[in-house]
Amino acid sequence: MRDVEVPWWGAVSAAAAPVLLIAGLTASARLQPASFDAFNSTVSSVAAPGAADSWVMSLTFVVVGACHVVTGLALRPAARAGRITLVGAGLAGVLVAAFPTHLGGSLVHAWWAGIGFAGLTVWPVMARRRPPGAPWGLRPANCWTVTVTLSALTLWFAVEQASQGPLIGIAERAAGTAQTLWPLIVVMSCRRLAPAEPELAADALEPGR
Repeated sequence: MRDVEVPWWGAVSAAAAPVLLIAGLTASARLQPASFDAFNSTVSSVAAPGAADSWVMSLTFVVVGACHVVTGLALRPAARAGRITLVGAGLAGVLVAAFPTHLGGSLVHAWWAGIGFAGLTVWPVMARRRPPGAPWGLRPANCWTVTVTLSALTLWFAVEQASQGPLIGIAERAAGTAQTLWPLIVVMSCRRLAPAEPELAADALEPGR
């Protein structure tokens, strides 16, 4: 089946997103003053005006968001609603960089960050496909499990942020990393299924099958 194939460039973008995110988070944290504590500092704070080398995290937002857009376009086996949601979440990530937070907060920044988090949380369940033939990463039970898990991580971050908890940075990084890893897992499951299709077709032509 042609519709289970994901182009190579979609696989590259899906693999690049978590690598670039982790690299950006690590680099931007190391560039901050010694007093900086990633445990209780948000990712947006290191991209805000006044942060040391804020362009590093801003660029990370842009390239990771662009990766999500490309992955969404390439993920042909997924339901269209899920693909559109993933693309929208990627675009929101780019706009997060375009409207950085500032001292006292930014409603525009928070708006796009919220859309990005919501999109990356719900797209798995919107992308689900019914068996038979659905790749592992798009099966309904797995999609629902992932969305619930990502929702729990996002809720943890929201609670930490609302209460200014000591683990706000860890909560945000855990949620963001998990959200960025799932598209890669889905793509891998789709590409693993694709090569098996010609073999199934050949078997079906053999007598007695």
